[in-house]
Amino acid sequence: WFTPSMSSMASFEFGWLAALWLRNAVVLTLVAGGLHWWLYMRKGQDQEFKFHRRWMDTNNDKFLWGDQVRDNMFWTLASGVTIWTAYEVLMFWAMANGYAPVLTWAAHPIWFVALFLLIPVWESFYFYWIHRALHWPPLYKVAHALHHRNINVGPWSGISMHPFEHLVYFSGFLIYWIIPSHPLHFMH
Repeated sequence: WFTPSMSSMASFEFGWLAALWLRNAVVLTLVAGGLHWWLYMRKGQDQEFKFHRRWMDTNNDKFLWGDQVRDNMFWTLASGVTIWTAYEVLMFWAMANGYAPVLTWAAHPIWFVALFLLIPVWESFYFYWIHRALHWPPLYKVAHALHHRNINVGPWSGISMHPFEHLVYFSGFLIYWIIPSHPLHFMH
């Protein structure tokens, strides 16, 4: 889905790197932006199922530009998508150059399918321990507090984090340097 061919990713070139960033930003904007439009702009569910009765903050100095949604969009797109794409670029480049092991359906169909079941287990385990570590007071103060100032959460709040936090959370991709996999596995 708008992913360049493996052969074109054997060398770092601006074109395919920018295409991946743009693809990731567009997909995330369609999902989070679409949910935000439905839930907060159109108020498609009004107050039903809402955690907080309040709507998003629009005049609060703890957020960039005093606006929670714009702040969340900034951290999500500028830091989150950029770092997530950097890890993706690194993985594609490593696979294209033989530095990371690649798994194919033809060679190992059972393992290929099993990874789709095992990866969420790994991601949950990894997320749990990283999240616990980020609640250690020094890390919380430096990085994780930015995420937790979103008491009234919305679709853009999920990966609205400090760049350090993005680096740590998305480093779960590095498991694919050890476990043979296919690009479909880390794009799911």
